[in-house]
Amino acid sequence: MINKRISLDNSKKRIAIIPARGGSKRIPNKNIRDFCGKPMIQHILETATSTKLFDTIHVSTESLKIKEVVNKIGYKIEFMRPDHLADDHTTLAPVLKYVINEYKSLGEEYEEIWLLMACNPLLTADDLINASLILSSKNSNEYPLIAIQEFAAPIEWAYKLNE
Repeated sequence: MINKRISLDNSKKRIAIIPARGGSKRIPNKNIRDFCGKPMIQHILETATSTKLFDTIHVSTESLKIKEVVNKIGYKIEFMRPDHLADDHTTLAPVLKYVINEYKSLGEEYEEIWLLMACNPLLTADDLINASLILSSKNSNEYPLIAIQEFAAPIEWAYKLNE
């Protein structure tokens, strides 16, 4: 576990926003389902916390059930996401904008906004620290950073043909 905040520029304020909508259709309650002995969302919360990179870690949800789980594992949700930003057609951009504007109204502003997905339990603290080092070596206003992974086989193999 990392014991100190890692950054080439300690003056930068960072927020990690973790969207966790309650209305998943394909896998109901996927963000709080048990994965290796703990709720799925707990993995990313612990990873983000262990890096000491973030001034704020915010779970953006409209679900009281998700809020209850997040609170139970020791994290506080400062404000809930409105229902109109939690439907099947809302993209992440308006959700991020809403969170940033809410924090701005509370007097908090951030130089770096990180989006971490609740259902990514394999992301490691080293991954986030390395991303921070890459981002710090660039002008972050000009170079957004996104993590991608090459699919291990032809992407067509990921699909099944149903009758």
